[in-house]
Amino acid sequence: MKTITVLMSLLPSVLWAQEWVQLSDDAAITEALAGQVIVYDAYSLQHFGAEGDTQFVTERMSDGRWAARGGQYCSTWPPSDTWDCYDFQVNGDRVRFISSDRSVSEGAYQK
Repeated sequence: MKTITVLMSLLPSVLWAQEWVQLSDDAAITEALAGQVIVYDAYSLQHFGAEGDTQFVTERMSDGRWAARGGQYCSTWPPSDTWDCYDFQVNGDRVRFISSDRSVSEGAYQK
């Protein structure tokens, strides 16, 4: 019974550690992504250059641009010149990009 009581007392801190935090400040988003590599799965990752360049690597590599604009992560992928923007959330070493239709892409910082 003592073990259950101890585990139950830890539950709120475990739940708290699992909360996603929305970054809505351009400087905070830039700091969270610049110079980082995000791994989405065993076959896909994305490099975020400090100068706004980005490369998405999967079966082939795609070069694009990224920026923090209006409290969102934004990117463009040639040949398109349209910028698409996403809400950006972090949870420890995990990140989420949430599109306007609420679909989610989730990854983790490369270690």
